[in-house]
Amino acid sequence: MYSNYLKRFFDLIISIFIIVIFLPIFIIIFLILFVQNSGEVFFIQTRIGKMNKEFGLIKFRSMNNKKDDQGNLLKDMDRITPFGHFIRKASLDELPQIFNILKGEMSLVGPRPLLSEYLPYYSEYHIRRHEIKPGITGLAQIEGRNYLKFSERFNLDVHYVDNVSLKLDLQILVKTFFKIFKSSDISMGRKMSEIDDIGITKGLAKHYFNIDENE
Repeated sequence: MYSNYLKRFFDLIISIFIIVIFLPIFIIIFLILFVQNSGEVFFIQTRIGKMNKEFGLIKFRSMNNKKDDQGNLLKDMDRITPFGHFIRKASLDELPQIFNILKGEMSLVGPRPLLSEYLPYYSEYHIRRHEIKPGITGLAQIEGRNYLKFSERFNLDVHYVDNVSLKLDLQILVKTFFKIFKSSDISMGRKMSEIDDIGITKGLAKHYFNIDENE
């Protein structure tokens, strides 16, 4: 009952509340990034949603598009701006995902949406994380965030799928608030190879080896 009907209503009510409360901050970030990044404010990337359906995840752009002498983009950590670092650390780069929620592509709480390149590496059990809409936050984000191995994250995601409820969503949202406030369990610049225990990095291009922009 909750996951099929009330969860969507809950998402809309909270999302509208967040928009009203954070609108001044949203506008300030928008203006700073507009000036800093020559009009490029948002970072949109294809992710996998419910039932493996692709959608465009929206975030504030935290990196510039600086290139080397050969015209190739510099490494992620060489392109992140000081202000971009700040909004990531405060998780403010996630704010635009409210629009993904309003469009019905995401939920407030659920497994984090990942790249489509990950699909071939899910086990039959772990791919069940896509049975529901992805979320801005979830069990993996309050239980260890970037420090968890992939298998640990996916196990928590499936556990959430099997136990989704209003009570659990409220608990996750409250814990997420304190995680953000303390900026805990965030490790900027960690490589995918450090947390990959299921072989994803073997099949991905080097561009994705740094998880900062992708995660």
